[in-house]
Amino acid sequence: MAIKKVWVEEGCISCGLCEETAPEIFEVNDVSEVKEGADLNSSKDEIIEAAESCPVEVIKFEEE
Repeated sequence: MAIKKVWVEEGCISCGLCEETAPEIFEVNDVSEVKEGADLNSSKDEIIEAAESCPVEVIKFEEE
């Protein structure tokens, strides 16, 4: 299945793990954000790994 949507819920602690795991998708400033225009499907495995590794479990994604 393809990833249709990725978002970061409130509660991000800015640890940077998502940016380290999927730098083409996530950017951490004050909190983690999904980069606008990011190609979600080319980084599916990295998005799933980032979501599963997030220590506060705020990275979410939706598959088609």
